[in-house]
Amino acid sequence: MAKVMTKSQVVAHLAAKAALQKKVVAKLLEELVALAVKEAKNSGQFVIPGLGKAVKANRKARMGRNPQTGEAIKIPAKTVVKFRLSKAFKDAVVPPKKK
Repeated sequence: MAKVMTKSQVVAHLAAKAALQKKVVAKLLEELVALAVKEAKNSGQFVIPGLGKAVKANRKARMGRNPQTGEAIKIPAKTVVKFRLSKAFKDAVVPPKKK
């Protein structure tokens, strides 16, 4: 697989495509992340059209196993964040199989 783009590479690419300064694009990216955190925390979800949405979900308490000893342990309930990709994004990356 190819190497993952770093934040500075993403900023440089977006700055070149939009003909903006890197500082402006970096600030925009930081604001997008801050907005996503704020909205997901308050309303439980944040949508990026065409990409997907971050959703706050509750996980129930459950029983698990310690892999070293095999001993049963209780895993407490907790709140997690999940990211659900949009159908358009999934289909663009991995086209559906034709029947």
